[in-house]
Amino acid sequence: MIRFAVLGCGRIGRMHARNLARHPRAELISVFDIAAKAAADTAAELGVTAAATVEDVLADSRVQAVLIATSTDTHVPLIIAAAKAGKAVLCEKPIDLDLKRAEACGAQIAPLKTTVMIGFNRRFDPSFRAVREKVLAGEIGTLEQLIITSRDPSPPPIAYVKVSGGIFRDMTIHDFDLARYMAGDIESVYATGGCLVDPEIGAAGDIDVAMVVLRAKSGALIHINNSRRCAYGYDQRVEAFGATGMLQAQNRFATSVQHWSKAGTGTRDTAQPFFIERYAEAYAAEIDHFVESVLTGHTPMSDFSDGVAALKLAEAAGESLRSGKAVSLG
Repeated sequence: MIRFAVLGCGRIGRMHARNLARHPRAELISVFDIAAKAAADTAAELGVTAAATVEDVLADSRVQAVLIATSTDTHVPLIIAAAKAGKAVLCEKPIDLDLKRAEACGAQIAPLKTTVMIGFNRRFDPSFRAVREKVLAGEIGTLEQLIITSRDPSPPPIAYVKVSGGIFRDMTIHDFDLARYMAGDIESVYATGGCLVDPEIGAAGDIDVAMVVLRAKSGALIHINNSRRCAYGYDQRVEAFGATGMLQAQNRFATSVQHWSKAGTGTRDTAQPFFIERYAEAYAAEIDHFVESVLTGHTPMSDFSDGVAALKLAEAAGESLRSGKAVSLG
């Protein structure tokens, strides 16, 4: 049994708190948020304590692990403080918006030997995980091409865009990690993009559509396509193509019903509305994996180094977008 505190009680923090509260090998002790009402509401719902400060959480000897779901700019100081307090850490992506800050954080916590996991939940999606396992088992021969489609149902608020670090650090970073998970280390990045969805996103200095081509060290080519708008729901698909076949993981829908009529053939419901619904199983499996890692002392599947590696790819994509050239990672 691992006893937890959750830092951050927004949409994703509350979802994590609920998952922890019903996990058979976890006990949720307390929650904290700078918005006291959010913490109080979450605590009341789950029957736990709403801590007054982060310091109170970290000083609580009962708490063995913290889940960090706060704003990105707080991740590094909270990871360091929790590690120094002897707590295991599961932190939402990204580690930070600045690669050097993330690397400095890694150097600071390395001697502390605590379990730190970064929340790349897509590694735990049953369908995506099955694709990877089949690729590794050689079911399609040598992996030659990987296509990752990731499109949000609608753009985020402009206030969020301005502090998000840009599409590559905020959105594509999940796809960068998934690319490494499926195809291994990456040697080069070429990115292009534009603002086709919301002119205000362009005015804020970001793009809202992107295409990225990666070359893995194995030689496999990876294509990532992103959009901040998708009329038919949250579009999340993966295709792996190899010497002897192909594997596909398709969208998830509210039901399996299909409708045939003169209006259309095989018409489906819209795809799942957004990430919490689409990746519900993955988030639960992510928690389970973290608990298992802490109990056994094994390195998590997505550890701190994976968070740094994804951030390096995001930075390289930004550099490629600005220069119009591919960026080598050496």
